[in-house]
Amino acid sequence: MRILLMALCCFLLGSCGNVEVDHYAAERPSLDLVRFFSQPVEAWGIFQKRSGEVVKRFHVQIASRREGEQLILDEHFLYSDGSRQQRVWTLTPGGSGHWTGRAADVVGEAYGEVAGNALRWRYQMNLPVDGSTWEVSLDDWMYLMDEDTLINRSSMSKLGVELGQVTLFFRRQPVVPQ
Repeated sequence: MRILLMALCCFLLGSCGNVEVDHYAAERPSLDLVRFFSQPVEAWGIFQKRSGEVVKRFHVQIASRREGEQLILDEHFLYSDGSRQQRVWTLTPGGSGHWTGRAADVVGEAYGEVAGNALRWRYQMNLPVDGSTWEVSLDDWMYLMDEDTLINRSSMSKLGVELGQVTLFFRRQPVVPQ
């Protein structure tokens, strides 16, 4: 009974702090995903355990292209330990600021909603951990600071227990003439 009561308290406390993306509808500049990713983007980020300890640092180079209505983001990660990863997102607009996204390590679809300068993504991802794979949940918030700068903060959890936070700083890069 005590465990059930503790689980219920954790659930209720966790649901108290939810802000909806519409809260940011009046914030400017307005985030237009297609426009932001219309040129090369670089990002720098960290992963922190829930204790606050930084356990990974990384750099990302992002190239994008349009395929019909879809926006394709080709992300190339370089981690502080020298390891590399590629993730290709296929983002599809759904109207009224809604988006869906797919990537090889995302379980099903990611669901996103834009309002004002903010975008909130929610999705499950298969994450390699010590030789096994965990299915983790991500609650991903992005905020456009100016036309070239986007800040991203994501909470990662498993079975409702927070594992840590991912923080990224995105910067649009000048287009280099060929």
